[in-house]
Amino acid sequence: MATATVPVVYTLAEGRPVQDPTTQTVLRGTPLQGAGLALLADTQLIETLAHFPRERIPDRVVHAKAAGAWGEFEVTHDVTSITSANFLSKVGKKTKVLMRISTVAGDKGSSDTVRDVRGWAMKFFTDEGNYDIVGNDIPVFFIRDPIKFPSLNRSHQKHPQTNVPDSTMFWDFHNNNPEGTHCLMHLFGQRGVPASLRHINGYGVHTFKFGKPEDGTFRYVKIHFKPDAGITTLDATEAVRLAGEEPDYHVKDLYNAIEKGDYPTWTMYIQVMDPKDAETYRWNIFDATKIWPHEDYPLQPVGKLTLNKNPENYFADVEQAAFSPSTMVPGIGPSADIMLQARMFSYPDAARYRVGPNYQQLPCNRAKYVYSPFQRNGPATINGNYGSDPFYVRSSFKSMKTTGPTHVAHDEWVNAKVEVYTSGAEEEDFEQARDLWDIFLKQGVDQIFVDNVAGHMKSALPGVQTRAIEIFAKVRPEIGERIENKLKGLNGEPDHVRGPYGLQVAMGGGY
Repeated sequence: MATATVPVVYTLAEGRPVQDPTTQTVLRGTPLQGAGLALLADTQLIETLAHFPRERIPDRVVHAKAAGAWGEFEVTHDVTSITSANFLSKVGKKTKVLMRISTVAGDKGSSDTVRDVRGWAMKFFTDEGNYDIVGNDIPVFFIRDPIKFPSLNRSHQKHPQTNVPDSTMFWDFHNNNPEGTHCLMHLFGQRGVPASLRHINGYGVHTFKFGKPEDGTFRYVKIHFKPDAGITTLDATEAVRLAGEEPDYHVKDLYNAIEKGDYPTWTMYIQVMDPKDAETYRWNIFDATKIWPHEDYPLQPVGKLTLNKNPENYFADVEQAAFSPSTMVPGIGPSADIMLQARMFSYPDAARYRVGPNYQQLPCNRAKYVYSPFQRNGPATINGNYGSDPFYVRSSFKSMKTTGPTHVAHDEWVNAKVEVYTSGAEEEDFEQARDLWDIFLKQGVDQIFVDNVAGHMKSALPGVQTRAIEIFAKVRPEIGERIENKLKGLNGEPDHVRGPYGLQVAMGGGY
């Protein structure tokens, strides 16, 4: 906490100097007999109490618990043949960054060391507007149909009756939406509980377009960040211990490392695919449940991310921060991934609800240069509201300079038709999960995966367990067999309570 060298004058919020930050009262008898009635005229008391219950903003529905920091991104490799994005225009160019790393399912007061996906949200304050990467520490996602997104997250959170995490609900969702098996393999693998946020990967998850609007060329791109200090993880026993003793372990670790000058760094890589390849590639490149194998599309280094400054105030810098995959710059654009398309609407909409319609004006979100006079008024307008400038398009009284092309080509929608999108699981949805299992076997971490799955699944109802085992057996029969045998060896029966409509709800299995 900073110590002021010169005393400051204490005032009310409207600026009136105040003699003493205490309550005014009508004394009853002598001071020794105690205070009497409070006064409605005590503006200091009224304003203090009235502000207090309003000092919270709605929590994020997911990703509520997070650590945050400021940093910079420096270009280390020339990628101008791929994109004309200004912040990537030359080696050595540096860009200010705001970073937020979060758990997904837990509330703000939840433990950092639970088994969960970690959200990876970063904002580049570039010369041509803000650019956000909003991904995860796992390269794939659980679903590819965005209408399932609320259901996915509800199944990973708390039961609507008991208000505690529920393993039956968790596994029942994934049993009926098995396209996420590949993602489950990552989650319940060794990296499901990181030892530190300084030692996790970051992924854009979706396929994006990097291109040159001026000539209409583009490439498909996957984004990766890898920690220069390597990946470190926690075993289940240590994670449980820390969850009880140090629930804010990861938040403290990141803050303390930056405070002492041990700045975490990551190298940014991209995978690059020619649009022609996408037409014949063995998997749908817009499917967020799939990766591009590195042997097909090697990682190409781009630059270095360094986190080097803690927030001056967490609420102002991190809690009010808003990130969206729709926040792009010229030279970078969306692909035909419908999960990405849906998130491009949902995230700004959530920010307008949570922070307010003018959230872009807050310092933690404000771009370096903004002139957007057709978006004005509303609560908490703090940018001058563009004064007397016209607030309608094509005005004769204020000339505005426009630029050349800024959008990366969108040719995937040509000659398309509207139809219902059915996202069922096919045999190919288990292929990459099978490859990951083979990696587990090579690395000798296969038993860790089996133990993690069985440990979480043991509280689920037996029928749900059976179905989940069948799903994993589609990856490899031995996985189902080993999970089943592990479950038989675990002591105790599920702790059932009577749920709605006479159903039994299996308690426990926190995600």
